[in-house]
Amino acid sequence: MNYDDNNCRKIIKNAKCKTVTYGIESSNANFVARNITFNKDGFACFDVYYNNTFYKTIRLSVPGIHNVLNALACISVCHEYGIEKEAIKNALAKYTGAHRRFEYVGSFNQGVRVYDDYGHHPTEIMATCHALEQKQFRQSWVVFQPHTYSRTKNLLDDFAKALLPFNHIIVTDIYAAREDNVYGISSQDLVDKIASYNKKALYISDFNEIVKYLKEHTIKDDIVLTLGAGTVTDIGPMLVTDP
Repeated sequence: MNYDDNNCRKIIKNAKCKTVTYGIESSNANFVARNITFNKDGFACFDVYYNNTFYKTIRLSVPGIHNVLNALACISVCHEYGIEKEAIKNALAKYTGAHRRFEYVGSFNQGVRVYDDYGHHPTEIMATCHALEQKQFRQSWVVFQPHTYSRTKNLLDDFAKALLPFNHIIVTDIYAAREDNVYGISSQDLVDKIASYNKKALYISDFNEIVKYLKEHTIKDDIVLTLGAGTVTDIGPMLVTDP
């Protein structure tokens, strides 16, 4: 159980089975991460304590503070199964993440890094933003493709707020998936909602135009993130492989 989470702590009170807890903020959890640092890629290094006794120093190859919690959950389970500490450490160091979860695509313009992420819900976008904050970069560029008309309509304000932390925002056409647009919603509506929070965003429909714009406006040490569950994933390879 994640002991940093109020709901999890409530569940534990009524649990009739053995419980093992982990956390970052909760020092009285069974497994606790301390002395957390991040390298330039946003990968964490931290000391794990088990019942307030040093357990192991862990290095991750996936970015973000949320993955420290994920690693603690993994360590807790592995410990219960009697897996050796060194084996846990080595396995976590080798794990580079799921496909399309802040996945590195390549670079262009002599040092502009391109990443791709499947996030298509405001909560997922915010988690990606937090992971991005741990990386070292000059400015961030997001190309966001909303997923389904109904979700865009219902969560328009949440999407706008989730995208605000990026330095530059490009929104492309909504990926319809299974839907017809009976909601009267468009990507321009999201751009306008972002503007209502005093943040500029661009609506660009054509992927080739997006690639051209990014190549003309990004410079070394910028990060470009393509974000969404649809065809936006095609833009990364276009940026990296086009002359």
